[in-house]
Amino acid sequence: MLSLCVVMSAGVAQAEPAFPPDQNQLPQLPSEPDLYGRLPISTPDQDPWYEAPADLADYAPGEIVRSREVQTRLLGIPFPVYTKQLLFRTNDDHDNPIVTATTVLVPGIPWTGSPRPVVSFQEAIDSTDSSCNPSHTLQVGTMKESLLLQYWLEQGMAINIPDYDGKAITWITNAEGKMVLDSLRAMKNDTALGLTDSGIALYGYSGGGSATIHTAELRQTYAPDVRLLGAAFGAAPTNLTSLLNYATSSEPGLTGTVNFGAWIGLVMWSRAYPELAHRVEELLTPEGRQILADIQHRCYATLALTGAYRPINAYLKDPGTKLEDLPEFANVLADNSIGHHIPDIPLLWWHGMWDELIPPTIILPTVDDYWNRAANLRFYTVLAPEHIVNAVLGWIPATAWTSAILRGLPPGPTFKADYQPLPPGFPGA
Repeated sequence: MLSLCVVMSAGVAQAEPAFPPDQNQLPQLPSEPDLYGRLPISTPDQDPWYEAPADLADYAPGEIVRSREVQTRLLGIPFPVYTKQLLFRTNDDHDNPIVTATTVLVPGIPWTGSPRPVVSFQEAIDSTDSSCNPSHTLQVGTMKESLLLQYWLEQGMAINIPDYDGKAITWITNAEGKMVLDSLRAMKNDTALGLTDSGIALYGYSGGGSATIHTAELRQTYAPDVRLLGAAFGAAPTNLTSLLNYATSSEPGLTGTVNFGAWIGLVMWSRAYPELAHRVEELLTPEGRQILADIQHRCYATLALTGAYRPINAYLKDPGTKLEDLPEFANVLADNSIGHHIPDIPLLWWHGMWDELIPPTIILPTVDDYWNRAANLRFYTVLAPEHIVNAVLGWIPATAWTSAILRGLPPGPTFKADYQPLPPGFPGA
């Protein structure tokens, strides 16, 4: 953990860093975990249900540690769907045993003719505190992508929603795939759910797309016992080296909001790879270290507002340093980028023609690599701009496609429609 402090010894909060006038001038914001801590539902760091047993190493990956039934809520209002949470053993980035949770929703709508199918829904968690995990936000009613679940639930399909960043909260690493796969093992291990023989499809966008594609890549080597019928995902970060280079620099207009992602990366990767923590502290100016301390425990909304338009390159002691070129960073970025394994399942992958957070030019080389290595791929460019817009536009065909394959229909022909209408070098293209 970074040895950072935002309070002076006298007990008075330090002044906000003096940000350059062309950068984000927002003051320090209240954090979502502070709000969650005031609610009657215990946060994961205060809830003993999430604690790992002393003999965790004796559990097999996907083996259930404990389970409970909870109430799902939307904006605090109880939602009528059976909800069961499973705490299970999985592995971190270094294959050490850890626990994390998954939440399984089973609608009351009957399903006949086959085992009830399951959509494993990887939400874009994009947060630095365990209270932002879906196992908690589903209970308090603030899971930001909860409305996207309705189409599958209305058909009678079950939903698996894993805390794929774990209780420690790491981000965009191979461990995401391990946690999703072990959540599916745990779901099948709970025979009371009636999903042991269910067909499974994956879905995720942005950060959730990262977890989805990591899961698809790792299935064959990490969990060949988990059968997947297909994966639909969009705006998935692929080449982390290129993405960090883009996100750490000053970018014009809306593309400048991407800076928050690089700050999250510094926090999360330092947790997954503790050897980076001291190095990060060495590289940053005092103002940079204060920003990093401020974002240690936030959810996506205030993280985005805090880190946007604050390029990390402006907070390095040596402004000429490129983090992605430093060996300790380069190895982590390369190891956790997409493309090490070609998934052996049908894929539906989409990306917007313009994306301020993950430009198409960063992901298209991986798309080409997948195609050239004979992936079972359907890739298309959404001819609309902006990251959030394409989350909604891409969800429509993705839900139709996943629903079809879960009902036993073929995934359709492969294709690569990587249309690029914007000129090279256009920001966000």
